[in-house]
Amino acid sequence: MKPQAKLALVLTLGAGVLATVGTAVLWLPGALADESSQVAAALDPGIWRWGFMAAALAAGLSAIGAAYAVARVGSAAMGALAEKPELFGRLLIFVGLAEGIAIYGLIISILILNRLV
Repeated sequence: MKPQAKLALVLTLGAGVLATVGTAVLWLPGALADESSQVAAALDPGIWRWGFMAAALAAGLSAIGAAYAVARVGSAAMGALAEKPELFGRLLIFVGLAEGIAIYGLIISILILNRLV
């Protein structure tokens, strides 16, 4: 693997791990629970913890998967683009499809968090 591809892979995986850890901070009890809210008082703290952990895993793991996919597809796309520059539009679609994995995970985590509130 080329050094540029390794650097891209490390940076994108690092961003995915950072997103996972940052979202997992919500695992702490009372992170988003408003004590004056009747809804927050009615829910068991265990429900909040599992809901936040599910949202963190959905966002974090999809970001890590998208990072790996973009690193692999992006490096292959750059190699193909060096050979045939007219393939730019088609190759951009492949990179966009790989990035869509992270967007799907973000949507799922938003749906999970909306279900809690």
